[in-house]
Amino acid sequence: MRRLLDAEISTCAAHDLVKPMTILEIRGLNTYYGESHILRDVDLTVKAGEMVCLIGRNGVGKTTLLKSLIGLLRPRSGEILFNGEGLDRHPPHQRARAGIGYVPQGREIIPHLTVEENLMLGMEALPGGLARNHSIDPLVYELFPILQEFLPRKGGDLSGGQQQQLAIARALLGKPKLLLLDEPTEGIQPNIVQDIERAVRRIIAETGIGVLLVEQHLHFVRQADRYYAMQRGGIVASGPTSDLSQTVVDQFLSV
Repeated sequence: MRRLLDAEISTCAAHDLVKPMTILEIRGLNTYYGESHILRDVDLTVKAGEMVCLIGRNGVGKTTLLKSLIGLLRPRSGEILFNGEGLDRHPPHQRARAGIGYVPQGREIIPHLTVEENLMLGMEALPGGLARNHSIDPLVYELFPILQEFLPRKGGDLSGGQQQQLAIARALLGKPKLLLLDEPTEGIQPNIVQDIERAVRRIIAETGIGVLLVEQHLHFVRQADRYYAMQRGGIVASGPTSDLSQTVVDQFLSV
């Protein structure tokens, strides 16, 4: 009996060891623009190796949440824990170096710099920045082959879809543990949307990072492991995307 008990304890312990770690935990987050209350008591988690999708109609606070996570907005109350540590006093560049990558809505690549120069900027988030890191990880070329072909081209000369691939690749070169993607398929042709979906799933599978995705494209939403639905600044529904009903889709993804 004692041996059986010890074996059961060992099995449970082994199971606990492989349990995905929570890399992002948001507790009771409230963010304002001036006196306008935008985020209302938001609770959310992202684990290593999973994609979590944040859905909701325009203006409900999804981008505000991502900006609060990366430090562009300061919440008035609540907690943001990254790998168990609070981020309240960390400015955006410190959050990037701690392991949070951010691809904003609109991409925000630097148009007068070349593709290669834009990619190099992503490595500023690494320890030592560009002073110690000069080699672009070939994985980004495997994920987005067009970037290697266009290295000397100005970023502003790329199509919208190519710019989005560049923005994601740039964020990946900082070796993030958590990647924030704000509507990466907005205004992009369907074939490149599929390329981005495949790239994000491969990134998660090969690196084990967590991804928090804001998205309206239903096919991409269904690539995620879990979803949170926002309305009027708060989380009103959540669960595995395999359980995402047509009622929820109609309520939170319809334009």
